[in-house]
Amino acid sequence: MFRHLFKMIWNKKKQNALLISEMLISFLVLFAVFSLLVYNYQNYKKPMGFDYENVWVINYNNTVKTDNTDSLNLFYETLRQTIKSMPQVKEISFVNDNVPFSTNTNQSGFTHNKKHVDHLNYHLVEDGYSTVLNVKMLEGRWFNKQDIASANESIVINNSLKELIFGKENAAGKLMGNDDDKIKWRVVGVVQDLKDKGDYTNAGIAIYHRADTGSFHWFGKILVNVTPNADATFESHLYKTLANAMPSSNVEIEHLADKRKNINYFALVPLIVLLIVAGFLMVNVALGLFGVLWYNINKRRGEIGLRRAVGATGKSVSSQLVFESLILATFSLIIGSFFAVQFPLLNVFDLPSSVYITAILLSMIFIYLLVLICSLYPGKQAAAVYPAVALHEE
Repeated sequence: MFRHLFKMIWNKKKQNALLISEMLISFLVLFAVFSLLVYNYQNYKKPMGFDYENVWVINYNNTVKTDNTDSLNLFYETLRQTIKSMPQVKEISFVNDNVPFSTNTNQSGFTHNKKHVDHLNYHLVEDGYSTVLNVKMLEGRWFNKQDIASANESIVINNSLKELIFGKENAAGKLMGNDDDKIKWRVVGVVQDLKDKGDYTNAGIAIYHRADTGSFHWFGKILVNVTPNADATFESHLYKTLANAMPSSNVEIEHLADKRKNINYFALVPLIVLLIVAGFLMVNVALGLFGVLWYNINKRRGEIGLRRAVGATGKSVSSQLVFESLILATFSLIIGSFFAVQFPLLNVFDLPSSVYITAILLSMIFIYLLVLICSLYPGKQAAAVYPAVALHEE
């Protein structure tokens, strides 16, 4: 049977080549869509790694006109105590611009065992950062005041960075070099990956560097952990307090929960656009495939009638058309899979191989289902052709 089907497909190779090309393009588009969907879903399943509810971000301009570090520290320490004295405030932490769910990034590099790695997310934070966000320690500890006397600058790394450079070994207490390997940092702890760029974005590799006495020159944001009963009235009071303390600064208060929604929308825009384009393409492919099969039935009524006249059942005629369509789909999937499998082999876009493999399988299933659905009704119509009527028309 299959030999007969292959022979019939070969006899109409020009017409079938267009169908194969159409399904091939559809497969490649679906592969791109499913790769993005699977990647976002895998990231979404991972834990957030910190608490963002009841955490606010205070944005300000460092407008204190002094080059004296001691005076600057005194000013911001006084401001810290003023904010912490409010009953709705649990803890605060001064940070640099790359706060959770912001579009600001601060990337650097590091060196370990003479191997240099880029795209390291760098965070300059204080001792209270872990308390404000309630980060989960996997190994070691967070910063504390005893790190001031340390011979090497203390850092905390996330779990992805730990697995990259230390593997299954314990990272606490070990040293790693900075960008040019001239300074050695001492790892004091490992935290769970913080998805601080949204639910659908990979946390990447990250380092948390302990702020020193001169860091207030670079800080521009404050993370504030507030109680659940902190409302708009308290927010207004907090804003007025900050505006009075820093009259020449532009003060803005944001909520991490709102920033999370915004950055998630931003991450989903490319996926939504791609889904719309893929949806239109699938509709066109379905209509084209349905139309071609319908046209083939009308054009092959004599052939179908002759097969019915010599004893072929309606079910066998219907199965022939369905199998022809599935074989054409198989040809397109074999060609498409050859190109798609290059992505995990060449590590394109630095995504896990499981993303590409899952996307290939889902794309194949989708194409087969699409072809099967589009060929069932024309096959049913072919089975309903009466031999006498078809031969009479011929």
